Amino acid sequence: MKNKKHISIKNFIKGKAMGRKSSRRFGILSILLLFAFLSVKAQESDGDKQKEKALLESIDFTYEGNKELTEDNDIVEAEMAYRKAISKSSENGKAKYNLGNVYYNNNSMGEAFMRYKEAGLASISKEDKHKAFHNLGNVFMKNKEYKKAVEAYKEALRNIPSDEETRYNLALAKEMLKKQQDEQKNNEDKNKDKKDDKGDKDQNKENQDDQDQKQDEDSENKKDDENKEGDKKDDQGENSEDKKQDQGDQNKNKQDQQKQEGKPQGQQQPRPNQLSPQQIKNILEAMNNEEKKVQEKVNARKVKGTPIKSEKDW
Repeated sequence: MKNKKHISIKNFIKGKAMGRKSSRRFGILSILLLFAFLSVKAQESDGDKQKEKALLESIDFTYEGNKELTEDNDIVEAEMAYRKAISKSSENGKAKYNLGNVYYNNNSMGEAFMRYKEAGLASISKEDKHKAFHNLGNVFMKNKEYKKAVEAYKEALRNIPSDEETRYNLALAKEMLKKQQDEQKNNEDKNKDKKDDKGDKDQNKENQDDQDQKQDEDSENKKDDENKEGDKKDDQGENSEDKKQDQGDQNKNKQDQQKQEGKPQGQQQPRPNQLSPQQIKNILEAMNNEEKKVQEKVNARKVKGTPIKSEKDW
């Protein structure tokens, strides 16, 4: 079974009272919003009127600047008039374009670039945009910024594709861009070759330095070896001298000993395995004596063995 909801009369009356208050608040809020909307519209209307008035004043200054240029050829006054026109309304693209022409003719390319760019963004008609971007491309051509010039001429042709002068400038900009890129590539290749040559020279120099260093090290090692050999020879020489000195001391000691024993000092002492002169003399005398004895025996044999001849009896 469903439970029925009972609403008392008191609660019903209270609900109606709350509904009336909400409706009243909603009505007040709606009125306030309406007044705010009307106020904004009024302000917008006043703002539009002020903008329209400023734009008209800006156009007047633009005409004044044109007159200074065409009739009086007064560049300074024309520039001042265009500046006043721009200060009155930023939407005046023609004043910015004309001021850009003044700077372009005076070779002030930085100022001309800024004004042409502002004119291209501020202009409404395609014709005005076309002129602004065409001249912007001319500024880039003067500065040899051919890539940017190509983009500017393309933007000009997007607004008026049939302009032959812009088409010619675009083709020229492309040709100059290609030539510039080729020159840059050639310069990069030359720089790369120079860098490679420099690297080879540096490598050769490094190798030569290594060889020189190795030769120096070999020379130093050779000198060290020679010094060591010299030191060794010196040591050997010193040892030899020491030995000679020791031998001399020994001989002197022997001479002193012989002197004490009564032997003649000047007589040379026999060396090991070597006969003294006296010993040689004794041997020779002994040999002579032996030879005499042998000769005497031989002679004796000859006399004894010789037959005596007898006289023949005739």
